Amino acid sequence: MPLSVDVFLSLFISCFLLGAFAGFLAGLLGIGGGLVIVPTLVYLLPLTGISNELIMPMALATSLASIAFTSTSAAFSHHKNSNIPWPLARKVALYVAVGSVFGAFIAEKLSSEMLTHFFAGAVIVLASYMLMSIKFSATRTMPNTAFFSVVSALIGTFSSLLGIAGGTVLVPVLNYFGVNIRYAMGIATVSGLSIATFGSLGFIYTGLQQTQLPMFSVGYIYLPALFSIVLASLFFAKLGVSMASKLPIVVLKKAFSIFLIIVAIKMIVN
Repeated sequence: MPLSVDVFLSLFISCFLLGAFAGFLAGLLGIGGGLVIVPTLVYLLPLTGISNELIMPMALATSLASIAFTSTSAAFSHHKNSNIPWPLARKVALYVAVGSVFGAFIAEKLSSEMLTHFFAGAVIVLASYMLMSIKFSATRTMPNTAFFSVVSALIGTFSSLLGIAGGTVLVPVLNYFGVNIRYAMGIATVSGLSIATFGSLGFIYTGLQQTQLPMFSVGYIYLPALFSIVLASLFFAKLGVSMASKLPIVVLKKAFSIFLIIVAIKMIVN
């Protein structure tokens, strides 16, 4: 069923504002936009007439696709600044890619309600971690390859199921195993690009099996929302970076964490 002009414009403007907000936060706080994009799309997509069972997988897929665009520039920036130890980054990117595809297939098998509860519960945990600013003492030895490949794949699966780049989880894990925080963030941008790209491809493949998808969708990715989110986030991420030295980042990060917890609780209740 084609959208009316009014609904299409409302969706485009809403997603543009969403992209601006998510991009600004990503640049300002170093937080992936998926934690904001997914719950907002869960509220916006039903306005287009998309059935409830498709809302959550489409929100996750569209979020991942937008991250694939925005994380590319971040990865180039970290590479330019020599923040990426490529031998380790390549291994992590490979393992998380495998996990992200697996996550897309898991999402296809779960009901929209189960996905919503999983997302909301995970967001509460991640936001609480950011709120409390928990720090771990770093060990100075990396685990063996088999163990680390499993951990990386699980992070990829977890991130794909949340529609996020995974840096919120990967950076503290790498730092715990003795990776310098600057290198950990560089590796996380490469891995986020890998998660977003391969997770999106997984959602495209599984979505092709659906017969009730709306117009302008590729698999579970909804192109009108994707285009407007990316259009705004690429610009506003740079603005967020430029404002990072002028605003109280610690206070803003804690306030954002509380905001995420409230949103997640509301998703569970509804």
